[in-house]
Amino acid sequence: MAKLYFYFSAMNAGKTTTLLQSAYNYRERGMRVAILTPRLDDRAGAGTVASRIGLRAPGIVFERETDLQALVEADIAAHGRLHCVLVDEAQFLTKPQVWQLSEVVDVLKIPVLCYGLRTDFRGELFEGSQYLLAWADELSEIKTICHSGKKATMNMRVDESGRAVCDGPQVEIGGNERYISVSRAEFKKALRGEGTIEPLQVPLPLE
Repeated sequence: MAKLYFYFSAMNAGKTTTLLQSAYNYRERGMRVAILTPRLDDRAGAGTVASRIGLRAPGIVFERETDLQALVEADIAAHGRLHCVLVDEAQFLTKPQVWQLSEVVDVLKIPVLCYGLRTDFRGELFEGSQYLLAWADELSEIKTICHSGKKATMNMRVDESGRAVCDGPQVEIGGNERYISVSRAEFKKALRGEGTIEPLQVPLPLE
């Protein structure tokens, strides 16, 4: 039975790596998948879904105004049956788009796997995450670790000095140089201005 899944985490937990592994598993069994990626996140180039460890795959770009059910139906009409839809950076979905993905599941009978952040740098839900948490059939947390050794659940935006940024737009695309995943306790300390955090060192991509 097709379901709507939401795999969520803090930054740097391997969400995109997990998505690409899922896509590979389907394709290895002769099944066709569609990977959807928001145009907003073009760090690897528009239409490319890339993980921090060097894995990458082409995706179908969508905008905030894109009807995702119509996009999936058009893809099926052009290329044939789809066995799974995977959505990268799902926190950037709009409320209508989450509903459209639920229609892909309920009407088209295609499983939809969404991967994204739960909260922003202020500890507040993204729109897409809010409605995926409300409407998804299955919720699963992908865990990662804070520098303190505790589970990281919060995303902290930092400046060049490693101090927490408390104000600004919700969406500001960046990687390890701008965001750190931390525990709730460390998040509170940073907001109080207690100390700084060094950005993560980015390893070389795997060959």
